[in-house]
Order: sequence, then structure tokens, then C-alpha cells
Amino acid sequence: RVLSLELNKDRDVERIHGSGINTLDIEPLEGRYMLSGGSDGVIVLYDLENLSRKPSYTCKALCSVGRSHPDVHGFSVETVQWYPHDTGMFTSSSFDKTLKIWDTNTLQSADVFHFEGTVYSHHMSPVATKHCLIAVGTKSPKVQLCDLKSGSCSHILQGHRQEVLAVSWSPRHEYVLATASADSRVKLWDVRRASGCLSTLDQHNGEKSKASSEAANTAHNGRVNGLCYMNDGLHLLTIGTDDRMRLWNSSTGENTLVNYGKVCNESRKGLKFTVSCGCNPEFAFVPYGSTIAVYTVFTGELITVLRGHYSTVNCCVFQPNFQELYSGSKDCNILAWIPALREPVPDDISEKSLPQQHLNPAYEDAWSSSDDEG
Repeated sequence: RVLSLELNKDRDVERIHGSGINTLDIEPLEGRYMLSGGSDGVIVLYDLENLSRKPSYTCKALCSVGRSHPDVHGFSVETVQWYPHDTGMFTSSSFDKTLKIWDTNTLQSADVFHFEGTVYSHHMSPVATKHCLIAVGTKSPKVQLCDLKSGSCSHILQGHRQEVLAVSWSPRHEYVLATASADSRVKLWDVRRASGCLSTLDQHNGEKSKASSEAANTAHNGRVNGLCYMNDGLHLLTIGTDDRMRLWNSSTGENTLVNYGKVCNESRKGLKFTVSCGCNPEFAFVPYGSTIAVYTVFTGELITVLRGHYSTVNCCVFQPNFQELYSGSKDCNILAWIPALREPVPDDISEKSLPQQHLNPAYEDAWSSSDDEG
């Protein structure tokens, strides 16, 4: 299904944003509601379900935090995220130096965390049961941890030298956090530890650092502005302004040396890319100029390029229940990429007599009974 993703002619996402879309998130419980955040501070909530039951439909915006809303962000919204355990709450962070906690039902801001600098990224653990910490990456090299329960920002992780552009909790270990910075480094932390830092990922796997201590432990030769864990938490993908994507073994910290070729990345801020879930093989979907590049994660192959946006793509999000992809762009549009349906085969024609090239290789039946071989 992922191999046949295409821009869907029958599904539109209602156009509400009057400026670029920076961030998307689909709630993990039903996979039905999607949030978007725009560069004018506006947040929109959509229902992705086809309530009309007609083949062609538009995903309706249920509500939005518009420019006239008293709690609207003053500047660009960089990250939106649903509360992982129910849809009654969501979070947003912005270049206006705040992280806001929202009550979905009243669309009021229930809590606000203030920071000294621009907020690039925040993340809540999808699996945590023992803590309610939101990790926040800002213009400061210090990673902040905000506690939803107490409403305080007591915890700080120190080790980066420049701004923190992306943060992501492990989907496997609730206390493990990955952070990516403009200092070319990616750090893994155990937030229970006093020192915090477990490891700093090294693209050379320790080879180069023997020669010079200065080159030690950089993940990229540029700003690292994107992070994405595989769904099982065993591997971590990173993206940097050196036009490289790297796959790391997240338990050993080893660079797996998968070569994705040149992955163009001119973003001056965090880049929101995503991976498939429950596919074999697994895929990475990476904004690439005005397109989305689709790679096989473990072999590095560029499978296809999805074209449809008119301007820079800033973010994409995967809907695992139906293997769908949604992308947001500077062109103010959210596009839905849906697996193409197979053409039905008329009953009177057996599949054997069809020209084989019509079958997508992913659907071909490789099974043979011994009778055929005789």
C-alpha cells in the first residue's frame, strides 16, 4: 500500500490556513483527529473520517484557534502534539517562546510555559506511565523538561553547545530522550540520572576521534535538525544540514552506515519527517523541497518522490491504520496521500490471462504449488 501512495483525487483537507503549515499530528488512539499549526500562529483541528460515506469528500475542520482567539500564539507554531492518552488535551509550542497546554473541548489554554528563547520543538512520551514530562528544545543549549503534573519547568539537561532543534522520547523506554542540536550533535539522555547524558552519537563510530579530540562525537557535519525513532524504538533516524540522513542503533549508539544518498535539507529550523508503522520493509517520508522523498529505512533506497505541493514541504505524518500520509507545506495546503486502489478484475477473465505488468510487484503471488511445476 505504501508503494502505491498517490495524491488522492477524492479526498481534500479543508483549507483554513492563510499561511504556511509547519506541523501536523494525528492522535494515536483512533487515528481520526489531526492537528495542524501554521506560521501565523493558527492551530486547526480536523476530522479525517469520511462522515458523508461518499467516495469524494473533504476532511472538515472541526474548530480552530484563529488570529482573533484570546490565547492564540503570537508567532509561528512549530510543533503540535496530542496528549498521547486521550484526545481531551493537546499541546503546541511556538516562536513566541511559549508551550501551551490546551483543553480540546473548550479550546482554551489550560496552562502556559514560558521560555527565554524561541521554541523549536517539544515532545511528550508516547509510552510514559510514570512521568508527565514534556521535553522542550529552544534557542538555549539547555534542554528543558516541563512537568505537566506540577506545572513547573524544574528539570534541565545540560551538554549541548548550541540551540536544540529537535527532541524525541524513545517509544521503548519511557525515561530515554534523544535531542538534536545546531552543534552537530545528537545526545541520548536518561532523565532519571543526575548527569543525564547516556551517550553522544558519533558518525565515525569512534574511528576518527582517536586522531583528534575536536572531531569527536558529531552525528552530522552541520546542524542536526530532525530526529525520528522507529516505532519499536530500536533505531533512530537523524537528518542534518550536511544533506545526510543517518540510521543509528539506539541501544549501542552505533551508526549503521546505511547510505541514503544526498537528502537535501535547507531548513533553518526543525524538520518534521516521519516513518511508516507496521510495514515490511519500513519507510521514511522526508520533506525534500516541494516534494516528499520515500526511502526504505534499512537499505537506504529512494523508492519514490511524491509531487503535489507548490512550495516547500515542512512536515508529514503517517496514519498507520490505513497506511495514509498527510503533508503540510508553505503553500498553505495539507495534502492526503492514499494508497491507489487496485482495478477490480472482471469475473470472466482469470488473472492468469492478464498482462502481468498491471500487477504491482508488491501484490504478486509468489506462491506456487508443486502441481504447476510438474
